[in-house]
Amino acid sequence: MLNLERLRTLDALARHGSVSGAAESLHITTSAVSQQMAKLEREVGQQMLAKNGRGVRLTDAGGLLAEHAARILSQVALAQSDLEAQRGQVVGELRMSAFPTAARGLFPAALAALRAGHPALRLRSSELEPERGIAGVIRGDLDLAVVLDWYNKPMPLPDGLVKAALLDDPADVAMPAGHRLADRPEVDLAEFAEDEWITWGEGEFCHEWLLFTLRSMGVEPIVGHLAAESHTQLALVAAGLGVCIAPVLGRDPVPAGVVTVPLRQRVRRHVYVVWRADADRRPSIRAAVEALRTAAGRVGRPV
Repeated sequence: MLNLERLRTLDALARHGSVSGAAESLHITTSAVSQQMAKLEREVGQQMLAKNGRGVRLTDAGGLLAEHAARILSQVALAQSDLEAQRGQVVGELRMSAFPTAARGLFPAALAALRAGHPALRLRSSELEPERGIAGVIRGDLDLAVVLDWYNKPMPLPDGLVKAALLDDPADVAMPAGHRLADRPEVDLAEFAEDEWITWGEGEFCHEWLLFTLRSMGVEPIVGHLAAESHTQLALVAAGLGVCIAPVLGRDPVPAGVVTVPLRQRVRRHVYVVWRADADRRPSIRAAVEALRTAAGRVGRPV
């Protein structure tokens, strides 16, 4: 009889490609991963792992069983979802993530409403950039992730995920109060061709979006400073160090000395929540989506 927890460990190894990665995703020690795999090898009578330099790789038998493990775990999740739906109660644990401005702008109201309305539901939340949130849902580390894409650059959504729109989040340009364009009712992105940009970290989806958008207008952006957190970006703007994109969600309070001006292009982010299709019937998922939609309706333009 195959042990479900050992199959879960094998699945984590297949997805993460390392013992340390599997241990981190399962919230156990690396020695516990090794022990689980040793027991699984004894149970099936075949070697699951082989040395690969300083790390390990799955053997052919390990890869074959890992494929079955992924399907088995998906079926188990679906069974749990169906049982929760049949019981109709919002219970258990719900693990959620959101990118920073959504965590600030949506989570306080949504999580408070969930706690008040469903006291038997244990809530766990974290701030994660959209790519990491989606990866966490795919791996099963998260139940829900609030993510985004931009009006001209969609975020690829892998198969097996379901999404629900929350709001459209308009974005302005934030600039020092003494900037030459600060008194304008609207601006074009191309008008900032000579300005230094304060933007997100290299490789992040929003950073790549800004470069893509400016270059599509024939502007090669001058990137002066990188900051992952929006309020850090605004603080750098207040110090006169450049300009930044300033979405409305989670933006307030804007520091003194900073002016935000709408873009004529009506630049906006699409904010939505994603979860695994095999968990679609869980009452806790549905309750969380409804709470997030209610919170979104209070802070932005609902979709």
